[in-house]
Amino acid sequence: MKNIVILISGGGSNMAAIVRAAQQQHWATRLGARVAAVISNKADAKGLALARAQGIATAVLDHKAFGSREEFDTALAALIDQYEPSLVVLAGFMRILTPGFVQHYAGRLLNIHPSLLPAFTGLHTHQRALDAGCQFAGATVHQVTAELDVGPILAQAVVPVLPNDSADTLAARILTQEHLLYPKAIAQFLQTSTAPT
Repeated sequence: MKNIVILISGGGSNMAAIVRAAQQQHWATRLGARVAAVISNKADAKGLALARAQGIATAVLDHKAFGSREEFDTALAALIDQYEPSLVVLAGFMRILTPGFVQHYAGRLLNIHPSLLPAFTGLHTHQRALDAGCQFAGATVHQVTAELDVGPILAQAVVPVLPNDSADTLAARILTQEHLLYPKAIAQFLQTSTAPT
């Protein structure tokens, strides 16, 4: 069985979409994969309760308890590895990961970013798309590399920018697409991946 570990920092709506897809699309029998654990760096992340309600193992590792980014990432990797992951999925995990962490999970670390990469890496993507006069925005699922938001692109969803969009209305429309795109991209990745089982 390919174990998927999902990392979150907040509400976990993308995590919930992945869990829902895994159940409805029978990933366990069809892909030999399951969501094994959800881990957060914040104890009050609402997504943890959602995961627990689905019977998924959860854990919290507070980054503030560590003296450096490297120390936190080392401890996080040790925690993740207890679940023997074939895939580590970032779903609103608001931490920049160290090169050592990224290297440890090379080829099995995915992220979703709320822009059409390579445009608008980093933060405030929706406002930046509006400021630039973009007619389209969207979301990108990509493999994570040491450089922020530039790993190989796996899938994208395109959303039109409407004339009276605000950053919030655009973000909400893109998030709806993220919930469809991310599970689909993960399922495709699992089908083609040679990750260890």
